[in-house]
Amino acid sequence: MSSPQSAPLSPNIVDDRWQRLFDIIAASAGLLLLSPLLLVVALWVKFDSPGPVFYRALRIGRGGTPFRLFKFRSMVVDADRRGPGITTAGDARVTKSGRWLRRTKVDELPQLLNVLRGEMSLVGPRPEDPRYVALYTPEQRQILAYRPGVTSAASLAYRHEETLLAGPDWETIYLQEVMPAKLTVDLAYMAQRSLRTDIQLVLRTVMSMAK
Repeated sequence: MSSPQSAPLSPNIVDDRWQRLFDIIAASAGLLLLSPLLLVVALWVKFDSPGPVFYRALRIGRGGTPFRLFKFRSMVVDADRRGPGITTAGDARVTKSGRWLRRTKVDELPQLLNVLRGEMSLVGPRPEDPRYVALYTPEQRQILAYRPGVTSAASLAYRHEETLLAGPDWETIYLQEVMPAKLTVDLAYMAQRSLRTDIQLVLRTVMSMAK
């Protein structure tokens, strides 16, 4: 089994600097504008079920570096010890507030903090659990050359991923079908990304949250 260690980083330093500037400005503006919503959601999560407001999931970032990803907690405490690392259809661990948070993707908004910390970008491949990164093929590991994102082309295409992971063979479906397909989509997007396409993708993500 391969190890989720470093991958070659993108050599496009100039583009990366402009991308980082865009991320900082946009994430700061987003946190400021969304602060009333974030406060209301935080209170809802806190009073809906016992436990912390945030869930800090271990994920693999750029260059194979592990980091803690911020999310509003949408499941019961110790959910990772009560079931699989991926949420499946009809997962009983999801809280009442969590069902709405996951459907609208509002649970992902705290990742703007990860963007400011430099661990993530607004747009980039979604960061994966170390257990699954260890199973990447050499070609798939090329995705680790990019800073992971709050949204991605694959996350939009597989917005309702949980509905695909039903039944006892959910992990086989994920490993053999969903994960490879998502990596293919994101690798294709990242190979030809631009600031313009990233802005378009962010706008599409915002519009999809309202549906």
